[in-house]
Amino acid sequence: MVGNGDRQELSEQVGAALATKRREYDEDDVRVRPGKSSRPRTRTRPRHADAKDGFVIAVDRGRYTCVLAGAGADEPMVTAMRARELGRKSVVVGDRVGLVGDTSGAPGALARIVRIEPRRSVLRRTAEDDASTAEGRLERVVVANADQLVIVSALADPPPRTGFIDRCLVAAYDADIEPLLCLTKADLAGPEAVLDYYTELELPYVLIRPDSPLDALRSLLAGQVSVLVGHSGVGKSTLVNRLVPEAARAVGAVSAIGRGRHTSTSAVALRLPVLPGADDDPGWIVDTPGVRSFGLAHVSAESLLHGFSDLVEATVDCPANCPHTADEADCALDAWVADGRADPRRLASYRRLLASRAGEPDPRGEPEPRGNPEPRGRAE
Repeated sequence: MVGNGDRQELSEQVGAALATKRREYDEDDVRVRPGKSSRPRTRTRPRHADAKDGFVIAVDRGRYTCVLAGAGADEPMVTAMRARELGRKSVVVGDRVGLVGDTSGAPGALARIVRIEPRRSVLRRTAEDDASTAEGRLERVVVANADQLVIVSALADPPPRTGFIDRCLVAAYDADIEPLLCLTKADLAGPEAVLDYYTELELPYVLIRPDSPLDALRSLLAGQVSVLVGHSGVGKSTLVNRLVPEAARAVGAVSAIGRGRHTSTSAVALRLPVLPGADDDPGWIVDTPGVRSFGLAHVSAESLLHGFSDLVEATVDCPANCPHTADEADCALDAWVADGRADPRRLASYRRLLASRAGEPDPRGEPEPRGNPEPRGRAE
């Protein structure tokens, strides 16, 4: 049995032990670590004052091929990735960016894009015209900071499609870049039908034959960033190879750096060679893959008219909020065309675009030259 003295001694020992434990777990010894959601975050970001200026010439699955500002044609290209601090900002061909890290261009070197300069222009397209469809809501940025859009169209084999050219004109004017019509295969057919269709627009153009010099085209490309667009088969790749004889090797080098698909499936910027005796900037061309469609869902119905400057003046006499459709009795466009002030095929093309935006069947108006009306939502 335990005596009273033993009990008292045991009680004192337990009390002392409890007191010691209470001191070990005193609140002064407890450190509360805040959760992730409550951690204070600084809004201060590095300024990267030492970032080097670069120009994005190709994009391939998270890798960006760039050239440094002022770099010569023989200097290596820089492979970069996008810095996390850019967030959701996309980087596209033609972007002017700030680069940090290893910008030597040596094999295995990787730089970081930490800044995207404000874009002077953005050329966009969608897969369809109707913004209510998934394809119409998906915008694709073709290129940034372009100065002009070179619309490449063959005069024969395949025949020209003015519907596609009209779409490209709308996209160019919406992006605030200058259009240039490049008519290839001029040895197979004359340009009269196409030029007559655009006679009121004073659209600049060049004719290209297989054996003709490219002096006129080169003078229009000098000092510019020019985007070449066109259907497959119009001779765009042949034209690019004539303009940049080393284009195949240059594209192959970009593809090797990105370790991805062959870059003919995406836009790539190519530096034009310096002409003998010329000291000015020869310019850049951006080669794009042959497109099947050039949707305009990103362009408002009002802005569509920018591609039809020969019809703009007539809309002054239209009632307020006139939809300019064929079933609008008070639309002044019909009287304008009836008076011979514009080509009826131009009005038909404009109304086809309006109908396509609304998701309506193609209201076949006046046929396009050479009998190639444009299907709804497509620019075949």
